[in-house]
Amino acid sequence: MTTVRRAVLTLPAAPLGPDNPLPALRTHDGTHAVDEQTLAELPRDMARGIGHAPLRSLLPAPVRDGYGRARTPTDLDAIVIENDRLRATVLPGLGGRVHSLHHKPTGRELLYRNPVFQPAAFALNGAWFSGGIEWNIGATGHTTLSCSPLHAAVVRAPDGGPMLRLWEWERLRDLPFQVDLWLPEGSDFLHAAVRVRNPHERPAPVYWWSNTAVPEDRRVIVPADSAWHHGYERGLRRVDFPVAEDVSEGGAEDGADRSYPLGADHAADWFYDLPDGQRRWIAALDADGTGLVQTSTDALRGRKLFVWGRERGGRRWQEWLTEPGTPGYAEIQAGLARTQLEHLELPGGGEFSWLEAYGPLAADPAAALGDDWGAARAEVESGLAAALPRAEVDAAYTAWREQSADAEPETVLAVGSGWGALEVLRGHHSLPGTPFPESTLGPEQEPWRALLDTGVLPVPEKGAAPGAPLVSAPWRDMLETAPADPSTEYHLGIAQWHAGDRAQAVRSWERGLREAAVRWPLLHCLAVADREDGHPARAAERFAEAFADHADRAAEDEVVAAALGREAVVALLAAGLTGRARELWVWLPEEVRKKGAFRLLEARLLLAEGRAGEARAVFDAGFEVADLREGAEILGEVWSECTDEPLPFAYEFRMRPS
Repeated sequence: MTTVRRAVLTLPAAPLGPDNPLPALRTHDGTHAVDEQTLAELPRDMARGIGHAPLRSLLPAPVRDGYGRARTPTDLDAIVIENDRLRATVLPGLGGRVHSLHHKPTGRELLYRNPVFQPAAFALNGAWFSGGIEWNIGATGHTTLSCSPLHAAVVRAPDGGPMLRLWEWERLRDLPFQVDLWLPEGSDFLHAAVRVRNPHERPAPVYWWSNTAVPEDRRVIVPADSAWHHGYERGLRRVDFPVAEDVSEGGAEDGADRSYPLGADHAADWFYDLPDGQRRWIAALDADGTGLVQTSTDALRGRKLFVWGRERGGRRWQEWLTEPGTPGYAEIQAGLARTQLEHLELPGGGEFSWLEAYGPLAADPAAALGDDWGAARAEVESGLAAALPRAEVDAAYTAWREQSADAEPETVLAVGSGWGALEVLRGHHSLPGTPFPESTLGPEQEPWRALLDTGVLPVPEKGAAPGAPLVSAPWRDMLETAPADPSTEYHLGIAQWHAGDRAQAVRSWERGLREAAVRWPLLHCLAVADREDGHPARAAERFAEAFADHADRAAEDEVVAAALGREAVVALLAAGLTGRARELWVWLPEEVRKKGAFRLLEARLLLAEGRAGEARAVFDAGFEVADLREGAEILGEVWSECTDEPLPFAYEFRMRPS
């Protein structure tokens, strides 16, 4: 019989640490963007999907950059779903990640299972980790919920057995979603039914990709003869697959078989062009012809392969995300659109839902791994049809939608955030199957509940900074009619900024600054506005003023001091105010200056002062920038200003061809 139970998973883990206290007024540079010339050459519907509702900021989500790289054995809450064939281990406190999928009859692990928990800056808002199956909702990239808790409970599956429901309120797009995981009795396939709902009257942009990490010494087989290739040079074009000619960025040399991840030179995405009517599936098979296959109902249209490549940057990232000597991985993915660069529109009151299935596949290696791509596809497709017929997947989806999707949770196993409860209170939403009870409201939501109940946003305690922001139109309307005080003006300005009304946001922050006892939050916002409006010198002065306003509390609140100091030094250097940057640097707490990000900043400061030898010495002493972002090239750029010598492997994170 299938069982669902709590468990504990112990891994060497780096603690997540505190979130960045500064509001995320900007998105990070678009690693996965497309240049304007490429966009103009794409099919009209694809270009429309890529240009649909881009993020103006990461608000209201916080940036998660408080983690380090020191790992100690740590107990992680887990939920195990098990029948006599499969055992799935899920981490509800870390985005509902499926950490492991173990096939009992063969003793095989079907996924790439990371032996450590090491956050890195790959999610839209920072902290993310590699391995397993992850559920990505929100916008292009890894979800802001990558390292956040989800609600979890036992629900009845369509066959009457236990099912694990995961659900949360995704804040970038203001949408609730659920993932229902179950193992039919005797089945070799983990079923994952997903639903994204739009409880609002307005349409909403929707993004979803289920990402599965698999060992990279596999062949990835998919029912397509072409793919949209996307490299880190921001191009996107349709090419033949698996052998494509004239791919200048990413991928292997021309003429190589790109269905083998280890054949690629550089990190790249391959979005497969599956024909209409074709069953949706993707498989990753080893040298014996065995491995994992993923399939779904047709609503989950897209399939993708991500490879790190053989070059130094890709290998360094692989090492960075786990332990040296650990085998690498690739990702096979499935999404609502053809590419991860597109977003779909979900009408008000509507929903998207589908069913996925993950399980083992054994194929004839001579056919599946041979040079005949058509034969390889046919071998996998016939094996999948025998193991899990397409009609069976469709029937399971129908049964789930009719019998289980709205079923109420029976036993609560984990609790997520209180933001969904707050939105249900505000909007009086009816969401059968995914309750957001008032009992989940916490300290972050309480000021907003008071605004909802009384029309007044409570003033923070004396000396305290404003709390977490909310930015959707209903909350912005309430802030506009609430009594004005510095905290309310701060939050109103953030909501206006998010809505694209930057001039009005600046006016709100300037009004709040006149009476503010704690000035640094408003000064920081005004500094960001100056920088975005092309006034680097004024921005630098305001960043420095924000840091100075907090300086008396720096020793007792190093998190804020570090965040403000880092922005201020970078801004002062960008404005050519090197002397001011040095003055501010010496005021940073000593423990802050020891961190890797600040060691890099010190090297940049030394270079600006003309002290290249001392900047080189910083690199020679060694440091690690824990929150180095995907695609970042800053280490190589700073190193090249210090010396003409090749960049040491420890600092090699470049993902583009030279």
